[in-house]
Amino acid sequence: MAEHSVTVENTLQTLLNDKKYSTIRDILVTMNPADIAAVFAGVEPEKLPLLFRLLPKELAAESFVEMESEEQEALIKGISDKELRQVMDELYVDDAVDIVEEMPANVVQRILAQADPEMRKEINEILQYPENSAGSVMTTEYVKLTPGMTVGDAILRIRRTGVDKETIYTCYVLENRLLVGTVSVKSLLLAPSDLQSIDSIMETNLITVTTHTDQEEVAQMMSKYNLLAIPVVDGDNRMVGIVTFDDAMDVIEEETTEDMEIMAGMTPSDKTYLRSSPFDLFKHRIPWLALLMISATFTGMIISSFEEKLAAMVCLTAFIPMLMDTGGNSGSQSSVTVIRALSLGELEFSDLGKVIWKEIRTALICGAVLGALCVGKVMLVDHLFMGTEGVDLTVALTVGLTLSVTVLCAKLVGCTLPMLAKKLGFDPAVMASPFITTIVDALSLLVYFGLATALLHL
Repeated sequence: MAEHSVTVENTLQTLLNDKKYSTIRDILVTMNPADIAAVFAGVEPEKLPLLFRLLPKELAAESFVEMESEEQEALIKGISDKELRQVMDELYVDDAVDIVEEMPANVVQRILAQADPEMRKEINEILQYPENSAGSVMTTEYVKLTPGMTVGDAILRIRRTGVDKETIYTCYVLENRLLVGTVSVKSLLLAPSDLQSIDSIMETNLITVTTHTDQEEVAQMMSKYNLLAIPVVDGDNRMVGIVTFDDAMDVIEEETTEDMEIMAGMTPSDKTYLRSSPFDLFKHRIPWLALLMISATFTGMIISSFEEKLAAMVCLTAFIPMLMDTGGNSGSQSSVTVIRALSLGELEFSDLGKVIWKEIRTALICGAVLGALCVGKVMLVDHLFMGTEGVDLTVALTVGLTLSVTVLCAKLVGCTLPMLAKKLGFDPAVMASPFITTIVDALSLLVYFGLATALLHL
């Protein structure tokens, strides 16, 4: 897809230089809005308005929504108020809100000035909801029906008002603004008679969220119940909007990206990688790097405290990296598995006992296999092939036993910390790889030197 965008971009650039605008238009009208936005991302900012004006009004608005905020800002600055007003007239409210949230204050003022009063009011209402809540990602444009309507009346209303709604596949039945049911277009079309009343075919077993429900929970509910849209109600069950499937997909992508960044030891960024400057990357990475560097002081202190014993048997030093790396990897496996299960709603804190018991059994199996492999490796490679001084069967057994115990400790730490973080109201992803690895490194050293002292009589 990226190669395709580059090819189209080069073609458009050549046609622009030759001023063959009609040919450019013929190419653009055959493209999907998302692909047009991808092509526009590589075009010089001063040429964006010219290309944008070649698009039909509706396609222009759809492409505008798909563009990155930087291109949107450059385009807004390059088009007239009239053209901006035409774009705003074609936008759905939730898309307009997303754009407003990304723009600087002076651009926001211009956008709101060109929006019609009703849209401006709806934008301001949605902006008042907490960030990352259902209210902040919903749209207020949906098909409203009443229980006393007939099927024929409902279909007629959809025809008259549906063109301005983000989705018409699910209609919402309201009585005095209270949500009493939903009905699908499929049910309307397949109804035995146009005179049948809506309340006789509507679905009353409703799945709803409130305006303050976390957006990630909303997306999970839509995935769980296979919904194209989910109604948003206030505390009195009054309908205020809907969250559509495309917005839920954006939320899932955003939350997953955020979790991946946190698990990798970075603060989340709202910019794509190619749009982030080296200084942006530095700002997001340095806090965690500094924290983890300082926390590694504990492992250094542990090694220093056993310095005399290491001096008595120097060969033990060679196995420290293997033990620490294996422990860190074991802890990361458990933490990532548990964090993913928590994010999908598969686990609750009440399941902690079950999780610990399952990880203990897993750790015993993994530890036994890894320990045996470790003993074989030490005897075969370090003792026979390399002839490392001081390495014998007792040392091999000590290292193997340490590895088994380290795996057990690592998996217990990896599964419990994310669940405790969730219980305390923190993001479980914070307890992922870097943080857990640091803790497990310290534990592996303590176990290693403790067993070495006992078994090797250091």
